[in-house]
Amino acid sequence: MGRKLRMGMIGGGRDAFIGGVHRIAAFIDGEIEMVCGAFSSNPEKSKLSGEELKLSADRVYGSFEEMILKEKELPADKKMDFVSIVTPNHLHFAPAKMAMEHGFHVVLDKPATFTLAEAIELKEVIDRTGALFCLTHTYTGYPMIKEAKHLIATGKIGKVRKVFVEYPQGWLTEFREGSNYKQAAWRTDPKRSGISGCMGDIGTHAFNMAEYVSGLQVQSICADLHIVVPGRLLDDDGAVLLKFEHGATGFLYATQVAAGEENNLKIRVYGELGGIEWQQEDANTLQVKWLHEPTQILRAGTPYLSANARFGTRTPPGHPEGYLEAFANLYRNFALTLQARLSGDAPRPEWLDFPGIEAGIRGMAFIENVIASSKSELKWTPFDPGS
Repeated sequence: MGRKLRMGMIGGGRDAFIGGVHRIAAFIDGEIEMVCGAFSSNPEKSKLSGEELKLSADRVYGSFEEMILKEKELPADKKMDFVSIVTPNHLHFAPAKMAMEHGFHVVLDKPATFTLAEAIELKEVIDRTGALFCLTHTYTGYPMIKEAKHLIATGKIGKVRKVFVEYPQGWLTEFREGSNYKQAAWRTDPKRSGISGCMGDIGTHAFNMAEYVSGLQVQSICADLHIVVPGRLLDDDGAVLLKFEHGATGFLYATQVAAGEENNLKIRVYGELGGIEWQQEDANTLQVKWLHEPTQILRAGTPYLSANARFGTRTPPGHPEGYLEAFANLYRNFALTLQARLSGDAPRPEWLDFPGIEAGIRGMAFIENVIASSKSELKWTPFDPGS
């Protein structure tokens, strides 16, 4: 395909952290350009955001409905190919559904929707329209996470027995939603975030990581959630015991009240023959621990890695790549897959390695099951995938 894909954006205007991250990630590999946007529910704010982003005024819209309808009427060589949706959780479903029903493909920030029922309905829309869909579970984009998944899938550490995943943060140790802090305000608001705070925000990342790397699905859980900071409306701390298929067990904890912590997502998986360990603070390193041999240190960018891990690395060994590049790997794989589809070609296997609606449904099921388990008097509750 001899051109860049044309992207529109819904949300992500002034003062929105994640919108800027999505734009950087989308542009890193030169496969995508942004041509339009509805950056805020406030038309004036959307207009000002468009000006800052150097977009043509006639392609900056006051609402997502206006953008989708007007973009659909543009000539094929001008209108957007797909839309990136980076709004708060309660505004995920409606624009994603409308965009796909009007012929546009979708990249959606996680979690997929506001409720599990919406995620299931969104899958029905995807199946009916044939739209390509990507859910930005960022951390699956790290090359060494892809290598960990490869080692486990190919049986190198034997049958998986234990999975431990953790995501500690400290940014909500204080009652920050009471100030003029947009990120804290909407993420702790049940009307915009959903039924869960910490588990819905970062717990879903940890859950997705556990299932993606291990290759196993959770079958039952035992959860204990807490609201630590007085006055907060949603959980800011929690832990979950996990039982996976094929007999593996595990533990997940996520907290946003661990004072001094930043974003050191960490996963350990142990099998009969060995285990793997990875943490975001040293994202280019994967430890592989063996039962009867010394621990191996694998590094990003090296030629001994699997195809997916090598494809996800842009620089030689020793040149650190991090969060933005991992994010960019999702956009690049989505873009290359979409370009292949538009050209009538078959995508390469490594291009298809990005989260889809199935991960979105599993994530929403995780949120609802964890909340139910935490409220239940039962020790274990069956994990209902919602389908």
